[in-house]
Amino acid sequence: MNRTSPEALAADLQRILAGPPEQAAATLRAAAEGGVVQAQLVYGQWLLDGRGVAHDPAQAVQWFQHAARKGEPMALNMLGQCHAHGWGIPANPLLAVYWFRLAALGGLDWGMYNYATALSLGQGVAQDRAAALDWFRQAAALGHAKSMNMIGSFHEDGWVVDRDEDAALTHYLQAAEGGDFRGQFNAARLLIARDRPDEAQAWLNKIPETATPAFLRKAAAWLASCTKHRIGASPC
Repeated sequence: MNRTSPEALAADLQRILAGPPEQAAATLRAAAEGGVVQAQLVYGQWLLDGRGVAHDPAQAVQWFQHAARKGEPMALNMLGQCHAHGWGIPANPLLAVYWFRLAALGGLDWGMYNYATALSLGQGVAQDRAAALDWFRQAAALGHAKSMNMIGSFHEDGWVVDRDEDAALTHYLQAAEGGDFRGQFNAARLLIARDRPDEAQAWLNKIPETATPAFLRKAAAWLASCTKHRIGASPC
């Protein structure tokens, strides 16, 4: 991985990652130790996941720190995640927000989303929904589907902006089209309320492709409740 162009580096990484996990992990570590930032970032993620190498969150944090020192936005974001969830380091919402903000300022959509989420909930920082919405909008402009879903929630709930279910549905549909399972669920939910069951069903069918088991249980419970209370009467 001595070539320096982004295209060549990406090709090298793809070739390495396509090999046997244990061999790929060993090669990634060698590249990471050689100072290749993208290898440091990927190797840190593999340590978190236990892919091709023993699960070691504490060592993952160290590699994210190495990459973060080079200004890599995703490494900054991953340090935020480690502090937020207590992965390999004590959970600390204040430090999580610190790293998320740096990732956001570095132009990373995921950093913007995570920083905006902290602002909207007041986690590790004073609650500021107006600032949160601004960051969600910046991430959405980069094509970040989960941020589109959150903008829909702001419109549906009337946070900062006027309550507007038409605008909410528009953003939910954008999130759904971008592959966000929460956006697919929320779009389906509002479509059912508008008596558009066929469109809703198409999005409901997509949710299991990417949703977590916990979310699937939540969605199933909502649908069961909706069906129970909607017997040819008003929408859910």
